[in-house]
Amino acid sequence: MEPNNPIERAAADWLARRDAGDLSLADREAFETWLNASIIHRVEFLRAEDTWEATLRLKALGAGVHSITVPPPGRWSLSAFFKVRSHERERTFSRRWPLRTIAASAAIVVVALALWGTAKQNAGRYATAIGKVAVVPLADGSHITLNTDTRIRVTQNAALRQVDLERGEAFFEVAHDKTRPFVVHVGNERIIAVGTQFSVRRESADAQVIVTEGQVRVESDAQAPNAAPQLLSAGAVAQASESGTLVQIHPVAQTEELLSWRRGLLVFHDATLTEAAAEFNRYNTHKIRIVDAAIGDLRIAGTFRSTNADAFARLLERGYPLHAEVGLDEIVLTRP
Repeated sequence: MEPNNPIERAAADWLARRDAGDLSLADREAFETWLNASIIHRVEFLRAEDTWEATLRLKALGAGVHSITVPPPGRWSLSAFFKVRSHERERTFSRRWPLRTIAASAAIVVVALALWGTAKQNAGRYATAIGKVAVVPLADGSHITLNTDTRIRVTQNAALRQVDLERGEAFFEVAHDKTRPFVVHVGNERIIAVGTQFSVRRESADAQVIVTEGQVRVESDAQAPNAAPQLLSAGAVAQASESGTLVQIHPVAQTEELLSWRRGLLVFHDATLTEAAAEFNRYNTHKIRIVDAAIGDLRIAGTFRSTNADAFARLLERGYPLHAEVGLDEIVLTRP
């Protein structure tokens, strides 16, 4: 079966041609142009890589299994060494396995093995399950990437482009339209854009806003009537609440790293184990529970697969003075 949309087909074709090693200098420039034309292109290409690698891992895990049937769940296993560093993923012409076009197309079809899923739709409402990410294309040409356990309501007509972020986190790639500003509602907060790229994460009635391109305006119904709206440009990370909007400015590359969830990754820099566990719990039904407060204060750094809490726990056991007890519903971290 072929990939079911033109972008998927193009991503599969580029992946196959790159891994076959038959790209000329002009082809490489064309590939870079295609890759940078839209965040959706980059997402689909990374999705193709993720799914193909997943099939290779399953093949490796099946070595020595003579039956052609799927092994029972008790026989499955994953290596902690399968995590992929984000900077390695961005080296689009680094070493890869040889690959044929038909293999790339087949890999795209096995989407159940990858992070990506399809958003559930119901009368303008879209939602993702825990651990899934999905892209929602809008009629105006905009795209919304929904993170894990996210729910939105979209309203679009001749005079209005509006998204209510009811739960979770989303990345917005907004098509330019001066006559219809693009408005994201989170509680009393409004994030307004014309043509730009930014993310919004809902935390109760508050919002975290990260801008990677262009400019957005943050307004609040809860602030004083004469309070000026906050303008955010690329590199801005803002926390908007009833008490105001706190803004920090970072290099754009660093704000992109904060959005590594679009590639199925969690990146930590000197985070506490408590903070890291909370992030993993957003993406996994197998929750991490920390029994000892002293363990929660341990500092964590590195890049990890967001949907593999079990591998993260095994790595913790190897590098820190703690024990991970893996149960049916949770992973309990204790002192040894």
